[in-house]
Amino acid sequence: MNVLELFKFMIESKSETPDDGGLLDFIESYLSDFKAIRIDVEGVKNLFIYKKFSEGEHLCFAGHVDVVPAGSGWDTNPYEAVERDGYIYGRGTQDMKSGVAAFTQAAKEAKDFKGTLSLLLTSDEEGEGTYGTIEVVKYLQANSMLPDAAIVAEPTCESVFGDAIKVGRRGSINGYITIKGKQGHAAYPEKGINPIDLIAPRLSSMAGVDLDNGDEFFAPSKFVITDIRAGMQVTNVTPNELKLMFNVRNTTLTSQKEVREFVAKNLDGLDYELKLTQGSYPFKTDTNTKLVRNIDNAIEKVTLIKPKHSTAGGTSDARHLAPLGVHVVEYGVINDTIHAVNERTTSKEVESLYEVFKNLIDSWE
Repeated sequence: MNVLELFKFMIESKSETPDDGGLLDFIESYLSDFKAIRIDVEGVKNLFIYKKFSEGEHLCFAGHVDVVPAGSGWDTNPYEAVERDGYIYGRGTQDMKSGVAAFTQAAKEAKDFKGTLSLLLTSDEEGEGTYGTIEVVKYLQANSMLPDAAIVAEPTCESVFGDAIKVGRRGSINGYITIKGKQGHAAYPEKGINPIDLIAPRLSSMAGVDLDNGDEFFAPSKFVITDIRAGMQVTNVTPNELKLMFNVRNTTLTSQKEVREFVAKNLDGLDYELKLTQGSYPFKTDTNTKLVRNIDNAIEKVTLIKPKHSTAGGTSDARHLAPLGVHVVEYGVINDTIHAVNERTTSKEVESLYEVFKNLIDSWE
């Protein structure tokens, strides 16, 4: 099997979260000279597979075989790798079976790696992720098997293959505010306390406001209101309370403490409750690390492009590795149709991604 044959096989294995479509068993047998550890939890299938070639550092390729549901409106069968007009169509072509196929094939062909090479795969990245990569990382930490460096093969390129890698990600803080009022008759507004009236003049100083200025790697942490609701869907009753939801994709410059202070300042004098949850924490890998230097060099060698270092986008499973001291970056094909109808990539990108990973493995010292 070459990388394109492997890629097409993976596309045609239906693996909607948390089903792995049989891919983890296949990869375990495909890399038959690697040692496999299965860490399946609550119906989620996870595979950690590794080979110690020699003494040296441990480099891990991480990813997920699961995909989001295909939905309707496709021009082709989403679980058939259809080649048309220079593209390969199918669910998961970008996110992220291209990456999994590329690093699996590169690992299979590795001959003389300087250290330990491993793959970390889950079937629950697109879902809740509760029993996916996080469970594998727990196992690795408990058994002193954490990698020194990791590459998550999420799609990262923006316009041209090779133009961007992720050296970090913003965190995600979710907020839930309840503003208390006093229900009343719309004809006698003076007898009630309308929480809509209370919040309305304050929204302009909250919605879309930057909580920090960002830096050379991170865009500013922005206070994004995602939902406001109150009342009983009638015209003659003012509501008893108003609920507001928001999200802050936070940089390393803003934490829950700063978010609480921002809310307190803007809702001063109101009777309100605030609840915050943290979906993920921000991280950034030092661009002077061996991992970043080596993948930059591999990308430039294959594509003749020097990639920019980005932290844009949402979260990924890299968030489970970085806090434990693992140097982690993300690199994959162009990201422009992930989760969309008619998701697609090109055979050239898949082959080039494989070449980047192969070059990285061969030149690792």
